Amino acid sequence: MTAQPIHPHDPERVPRNAEGIAAALTGERRMEFYRELLSAAPEEAEGVLRRWWCEAMLDTDPAGDRLTAAALDGTLPTTAVADLVRRRREAGLPVE
Repeated sequence: MTAQPIHPHDPERVPRNAEGIAAALTGERRMEFYRELLSAAPEEAEGVLRRWWCEAMLDTDPAGDRLTAAALDGTLPTTAVADLVRRRREAGLPVE
């Protein structure tokens, strides 16, 4: 069984490769991404790409400013981990 995104993007807003990630970042953040990727050992490169893809997705999220403001204001809806675990178990999904 695979997990599906809550809000799927078709096509994906940021391609899952170095070129797509770099295109979604601007200025200093793009340079920081390249520095980190180029200095990573081969076994670390995948983790760098994953982290920066998440950053690029957040940077390009149309609701990003609203979500950031809600998080800073303490009004962002949250869910307890125990509730998530319970819902996964009820749905027959793995909990690890």
